[in-house]
Amino acid sequence: MGISRRSFLNCVAAAATATTIPTPLFAGVDGKRIVSLDYGLASTLLSIGLPPVGISDLADWGRWVVEPRMPDSVVDIGSSYEVDFEVLLQLKPDIILTTPYLDELLPRLEPIAKVLRLEIFTPDGGPILPSSITATRKLAAELGREREAELFLERSDAFFDGCRARLAGRSIPSLALVSFMDARHARIYSAPGLFHNALERIGLRNAWTRQSNYWGFETIGIEDLSTVSDPDARLIALEPVPSDVLPKLVESRLWQSLPFSRPGHVSVIPPALMFGMVNEAVRFAGLVTDLLEQDA
Repeated sequence: MGISRRSFLNCVAAAATATTIPTPLFAGVDGKRIVSLDYGLASTLLSIGLPPVGISDLADWGRWVVEPRMPDSVVDIGSSYEVDFEVLLQLKPDIILTTPYLDELLPRLEPIAKVLRLEIFTPDGGPILPSSITATRKLAAELGREREAELFLERSDAFFDGCRARLAGRSIPSLALVSFMDARHARIYSAPGLFHNALERIGLRNAWTRQSNYWGFETIGIEDLSTVSDPDARLIALEPVPSDVLPKLVESRLWQSLPFSRPGHVSVIPPALMFGMVNEAVRFAGLVTDLLEQDA
């Protein structure tokens, strides 16, 4: 049976569902002026009580990260690729947080402040959620926030456990997780990525069993979804979905040949950051749990 235009477009309404991640510990800045060039590290700072004075790509925080909310006092220092060094110098940071992905900036950053380089997404780093937990503890140790970090990780663990308990005993098929690029292509998420780890942590199965790159995704053609072996698998797409994608898929014979085209087999959830850390895994787990609990 083909999915109707109305049913398919109603998937977008599911994106209004949201969840609240564990409350960050705003314990004061302790005189440390920290700038982050990475969203995951910035959200971790918030959760151990050290809001940054500046971050890169601040304008898109509410679009991709969403939670926790970034304080209004934080300054945008430009994109991570094109840092506004004039603004960065004016902020007089004590510490700049970065990742191996931005190593080309090190010669310009190191004369300004102490640089902390945390590794999360690396070719030999393994599953991303455990790497994120390790990086959280390393960051906290460098900043003297070990206790706050452990409390944050305990709250996050409890949240994952709560999601798992909410879904326990339900008959839930495997899930294919995608971000649509256009009506013919998508990113699909699998091991060793953050979304895959979060799925496993709350007791769910990933329908895409092929290993991805170390970022946790691969780019596929829509026709590749035909290789999903679970006939009952459900597809979950993350916002933003390009406005023309769902209408075009409704009319696509290729899409109509896929099991996902059946009513109730496609949902859309609000955005979550695949390049994040623990906070972002928590947000993703909550969004998926909310969706599946509502649809049960």
